[in-house]
Amino acid sequence: MVRGEAGIGKSALLAYAAERADGCRVCRAVGAEWEMELAFAGLHQLCVGLLDGRDGLPAPQRDALEIAFGLSSGAQPDRFLVSLAVLSLLSQAAAERPLVCLVDDVQWLDRSSAQVLAFVARRLAADSVVLLFAEREPARVEELTGLSELRLEGLPDAHAKALLASVITAPLDASVRARILAETHGNPLALLELPRDLSPRGLAGGFGSAGDGTLSGRIEASFRRRVRDTARHYIAVHLTGRFTYPHYRTHRAGSAVMETLGWGWKYLLRKQKARETRRVLRELKGKPYFLFALQLSGDYQIRNHSPFPDMRSAALYVMESFARHAPDDVHLLIKAHPFDTSIFTWPRFIRGHAHRLGISERVRFIDGGYLDQLAADTAGMVCVNSTSATLALAAGSPVCALGEAIYNIPGLTFRGHLDEFWSNPERPEEGLYDAFRRILVDRCLVRGGLASESAVQTLIESIVERLCGDEPPMAHVVEQSVLAK
Repeated sequence: MVRGEAGIGKSALLAYAAERADGCRVCRAVGAEWEMELAFAGLHQLCVGLLDGRDGLPAPQRDALEIAFGLSSGAQPDRFLVSLAVLSLLSQAAAERPLVCLVDDVQWLDRSSAQVLAFVARRLAADSVVLLFAEREPARVEELTGLSELRLEGLPDAHAKALLASVITAPLDASVRARILAETHGNPLALLELPRDLSPRGLAGGFGSAGDGTLSGRIEASFRRRVRDTARHYIAVHLTGRFTYPHYRTHRAGSAVMETLGWGWKYLLRKQKARETRRVLRELKGKPYFLFALQLSGDYQIRNHSPFPDMRSAALYVMESFARHAPDDVHLLIKAHPFDTSIFTWPRFIRGHAHRLGISERVRFIDGGYLDQLAADTAGMVCVNSTSATLALAAGSPVCALGEAIYNIPGLTFRGHLDEFWSNPERPEEGLYDAFRRILVDRCLVRGGLASESAVQTLIESIVERLCGDEPPMAHVVEQSVLAK
C-alpha cells in the first residue's frame, strides 16, 4: 500500500512501476467517487482483461464471478466464492507470465471490490503476482489495513527548489522561496500547479491566502478554477461573443463543437492509446531512435512561421528524409501533440507512407508518453518550431528545427540540412541553453495568458511589474480593472 496526500506522487509511482514491468502483464484499476455505490465496479475494471480465462475456473467460482460482473443472471453471488474466483483468475494468469496489478485511488473503491482485493492480497504467496495499491491520506480503507505500507513524504529541499525553479522562471527573493517551500512541504503537484495561478504580487505573499486550508484543497481549487475559466473563455469566444463581438475571429481553425467532440473521443480512447504507447516504448527500449514531435496544424507556429502548410506535409518531409538518409539501425518515433483533437488518423497516415517508403519496421507512432524523458533519451529531436524542443536542449540532446524558432540559433540547434542530421546529430554547446533561458526569462517573458480571467489578471500584473520595476502601482491597476468590469 502506497499512502500519501494528494499530489505527493502516488500515481506517478504506480505509472513508473508499470513502465518498468518488462515481461510482465499489467492490469490496472482506478477508484472513482461516482462508482462507490456500484458493487464490484473497481474489481471489474481490474479483471476485465483476464476474463477470457474464466473457463478454467471451478464451476462454483466461475458462476459467482459471472453473476458479479453481469455476464450471467442468478441470485446474488456469495462474496467468498467471488474472492476465490479472483484469486484463481490472477494465479492462472500469472502462470503464463508474471502479473502486476495496480489499483489507484483505493479510497474511492466500492466496498465489495475492496473486500475481495483484501482477501486476495492476503493469500498470494507463491504466485508471481504483485498487488500495488495507492491511497490518499487522510482516508483509510479498513479492509486493506495491515498490508505492507509505504508512506510517501515531500521532496527534499534541494529537489523541491529545483522543481519550483522550473515553474517560477522570474527572479524570486530567497525569503519568498523559503515560504513557498515551507507551505507546500515538498509536494510535487503543489510546487508545479499552485505557482501557475499566482501573479508576481501573489508570489510575494506565498500561498497563505489561497482559501481552503488544506494543501489538497488548494490543489483541487486550482484545477476547479482553471476548468471554470477555460469554460468561460470558450463560451465567450464561440457563443455569446458572436453577438457581442461580431467581427472577432479566433486564430483556431475549426469549430468549438468539433473540438469538444474531439476531446470526448480522445478521452474514450485514452486507455487504448496508453497501452499502445507502452508497447511501442518497450519495443524501442535499448534501440537508438530519433524523435519527431508533432504540432497543431492550425497554430500560427505552423501557418505563419514554418515552410509547411500543415503538419501532414511536415511529417511526410521528415519521413522521406529519414528513409533516404538515416542509418539502417536507427528508428523514428513520431509523437502526437497532446492537444490534438482532430479526427485525422495519424496512425493510418504514418503506416501508409512508412510502407510506401520501405521503413515500416523503423517508424513508430505514439499518442502519449512523457516527452521530457523521450527528449532526454533520443539520439536527436526533429521539430518544426515546437517549444517542446527546449526539453531536449535542456537535456543536452541534439535538435534540428525546420521552421522559425526563437531557440534556433548557432550553438544550440543543428545548422545543417535535415538529411545530414540523421548521421551527424550535434549536441548543443554546454551551458549555452542555460544562458539562453536566463536571458529569455529575464528580458522577454512575462507570466500570464489570455484564455481566462485569472490568467489575464496575472498577465496585467506581470507586465506592470516588468515595466515599473520592483514597486508597481498594483492598487491602481486592480482598481482600474474593477472599474472596467
